[in-house]
Amino acid sequence: MCDTRADHVHEHTHGDEHHGRGLPHNARGNEFRVVVTGKGGVGKTTLTAMLARRMSRRGYRVLALDADPQMNLPYALGIELEQARALTPLSENSDYVEEKTGVRPGDGWGLFFRLNPDVDDVVDRFGIRGPDGVRLLVMGNTVQPAAGCLCPENALLASVANAMSLRHDEAILMDTQAGFEHFGRALAKGFRHALVVSDPTFNGLQVALRAARLARELGIESVHLVVNRARNKRDFDRTLARLRAEGDFPFTSRHWLPVDPLLPSIEPSISPLFDRPPTPFDRKVEGLLDAMLPIEELVRECVS
Repeated sequence: MCDTRADHVHEHTHGDEHHGRGLPHNARGNEFRVVVTGKGGVGKTTLTAMLARRMSRRGYRVLALDADPQMNLPYALGIELEQARALTPLSENSDYVEEKTGVRPGDGWGLFFRLNPDVDDVVDRFGIRGPDGVRLLVMGNTVQPAAGCLCPENALLASVANAMSLRHDEAILMDTQAGFEHFGRALAKGFRHALVVSDPTFNGLQVALRAARLARELGIESVHLVVNRARNKRDFDRTLARLRAEGDFPFTSRHWLPVDPLLPSIEPSISPLFDRPPTPFDRKVEGLLDAMLPIEELVRECVS
């Protein structure tokens, strides 16, 4: 008989700092949702792609959502360039926006439209398969009117984020820009974790702290920190000291990823990383997964 209570889960430290908070008790099976955020250029898209493909290789059904305005996740996952370039993000899919909200983007402000459209069909209609069987949905950028007005594109994207909580037996990872407040409480309803990515720089940590506090305000209980491109453990320790000096945050777990010399030469696709023997970078990424997945892994063992 398996016991899947959080206090029976072994904590995978892998040399990093954990607070032992674990997962919320309502995270069951492989219904795993994580939103990835951080300052531009810190490597969050690469990390999202790495986690998605590694989870798929562990036997999870994985859906990757690209909500970063740069829309580089298809390339990072290793989808063919021509196919990636042909993708239309949902926010720019005028026909779908009009079908679901009743208003075509750009028709003018002040029109009435559906704020909570039914988007249960969105993945089946617009999701594509990538390497290792990862399914991808490109959401696109949220519109940010100067006066904070609502628009049909934002209503659609918020509904898509909310709809993720209704999907079952699927791991979901969302790559976002530095702020995800435009999705509002929709994220809190469906996403169990926020993965905040930084580099060792002052600016990277400032954005990371803001993103972590916003995630907690939205109700996301498990907020993890990843310091990317640290040269060594001492570099990571110095970064944590700087974090404390800036007010700190009660992260669920804290991790660091070393500089990987292969990454700059293989961009945009991470596929070549899977054609080599495991490196310290690879092992750290696996350790990060272990820290976020203990309850899900135990439940899968019980039902298998």
